Amino acid sequence: MKIKQYRQCIYFCFILLLLIAVMSCQEQKPQLQTWQKVAGGFQFPEGPAWSDDGKLLLSNCNGGWVARIHHDKVDTLVSDADSAIASTNGLWYHNSRGLLACDFGLGALLAIDADGQVQTLIDGYEGQPFNRPNDLVVMQERHVYFTDPHQYGRDKRDGRIFYYNLETGQLMQVADSLAFPNGIAVSPVNQRLYVCESARERILTYEITHDYKLTDAQVLIELPGGDPDGLEFDRSGNLYVAHFGGAKVIVISPEGQIVLRQDTPGSKPSNLEFGGPHMKTLYLTEDETNAVYKTTASMAGYRP
Repeated sequence: MKIKQYRQCIYFCFILLLLIAVMSCQEQKPQLQTWQKVAGGFQFPEGPAWSDDGKLLLSNCNGGWVARIHHDKVDTLVSDADSAIASTNGLWYHNSRGLLACDFGLGALLAIDADGQVQTLIDGYEGQPFNRPNDLVVMQERHVYFTDPHQYGRDKRDGRIFYYNLETGQLMQVADSLAFPNGIAVSPVNQRLYVCESARERILTYEITHDYKLTDAQVLIELPGGDPDGLEFDRSGNLYVAHFGGAKVIVISPEGQIVLRQDTPGSKPSNLEFGGPHMKTLYLTEDETNAVYKTTASMAGYRP
């Protein structure tokens, strides 16, 4: 009898461990809830950035102004009426420098404070102006990587990536010959740099060297049917891709496998940003409906 009870106990423990493993896998799989509209009436919204004081900032690429959203109410942080900006795109909230902005109209990287005062940080490389600064990522509050596309086309390989040190002012071109480099992010799993090469419908990854140069370029994945545009990582290393023209947010595992395809409210999702008190609110800018949306994510977002 004791032997039978012992076997039953072993069997029960095995089933319990199996259930725990299954539940754990389910918890680790990224999930997104239904999209909710936050605000509309924008002009090609892009580059959402979450600030430490609980505001969402975003560019209006075709309107020449930066919007600030707080408790779902929209106002203007800065506009081209002040002659301080032209057409911003990618944004990044910096703890001490305020809002960093890629301005493709000016061909510059800007810093914008809470009062809308604008400082031009850099506007060219080796005596030549930038092309069209598009999007950026900041590591450790000082190491900036930004994309600089020019012409759009699969064979128009004139896009570049730059590195800029906010403390020392060091500026380097770290990649070139890209077909419209776009969204950019750093993985929490392998600390590689991920970049959308939009005109070739694919995402590239690079190793970041000790001196912040890029090497070991690899193709992570090809996403036909639209342009991979904005990128965001969660803390587990899953990559969230706004698939412009593909009407999807696509989530890719650290191993490079698609684990989720979430329909978007319009066909032109442009960029993403995690925010909210627990970094589990995922914001989306969408350019067919010219609106910004939000959803609840099962995993918290990552900030390098």
